Amino acid sequence: MEEKVLDLLVDLCGDEIVRENPDINLLDEELIDSLDYTELLVNIEEAFGIVMSPSEFTREQMDTPAKKLLSRLERDLNNEKKLKHFSLHWQALP
Repeated sequence: MEEKVLDLLVDLCGDEIVRENPDINLLDEELIDSLDYTELLVNIEEAFGIVMSPSEFTREQMDTPAKKLLSRLERDLNNEKKLKHFSLHWQALP
């Protein structure tokens, strides 16, 4: 998953620096702007099926998204798995 998110960032930024330095401030370094960030969230939704709205993140959370997005994505994917497991278990009950 981390590689896929980094691939999406590299494609969007057009620079491998995001892979080399996941803590880089993408906004200050002018690698992305707010529209690019929205595009990144759409790409993540398409790749992983997780919906994340731009309004859920502050500017500080957007500036170094590699780690913050990965953390959020991992949490959401884990919650999705738990929900599916619960749903399957619930359906199996008599």
